[in-house]
Amino acid sequence: MALPTFLELVNDVLVRMREPEVSTVNENVLSKIVGRFINDAKRQVEDSYNWNALTDTLTATTTAGVFNYTLIGSGARFKLIEVYDVTNGQHLDALPTVEMTKLFISTPTPNTGVPAYYNFNGIDNNGDTAVDLYPVPDNAYSIYFNIYKPQASLSTDSSIMLVPSEPVIHLATAKALVERGEDGGTQSSEMYSLYRQVLADYIAIEASRYPEEDSWDAV
Repeated sequence: MALPTFLELVNDVLVRMREPEVSTVNENVLSKIVGRFINDAKRQVEDSYNWNALTDTLTATTTAGVFNYTLIGSGARFKLIEVYDVTNGQHLDALPTVEMTKLFISTPTPNTGVPAYYNFNGIDNNGDTAVDLYPVPDNAYSIYFNIYKPQASLSTDSSIMLVPSEPVIHLATAKALVERGEDGGTQSSEMYSLYRQVLADYIAIEASRYPEEDSWDAV
């Protein structure tokens, strides 16, 4: 089954509101507002669970003498799965900022070698996360950052959504009903309840494939 497009998602919500379907998301004020609600709902669903569809691997290739690297394309909302040194076949461990600072200033010249620790340290002008490695790399190593990376906001009619569509549609509809006020049909509170149940069902289905993921928070 093909993943739903932004336009299909907007029309699904419009039909549930008993409104005419549109040929483009930006066709009228209502369809534009529904598009915003789709993206708001998508973000909430993305944040509610570690969805397999959002997994990604970013690579930092080290340079001798350089300890700070930018994870290009990471953004600031990702969730970390693991950090793995492919070159040497070993995982890196996280260190708190205070501990990393001690390592860097404990000697006049920080130790160099194969990185064993990492610490996220700010973002760049593009909003991508930066990371410090220690010991300071003494050679070129490929460091994999396996992450859950939220999808960018849907913007064009043909943009596809990666997370399950049903909870997104139900939540976007609930938001739209609140915006419009009394609807005379399904009330927003009922739609919110349906959203939470559908979201829980989808999480349970996916969690059955990944038993290590045993907790989640509805947001």
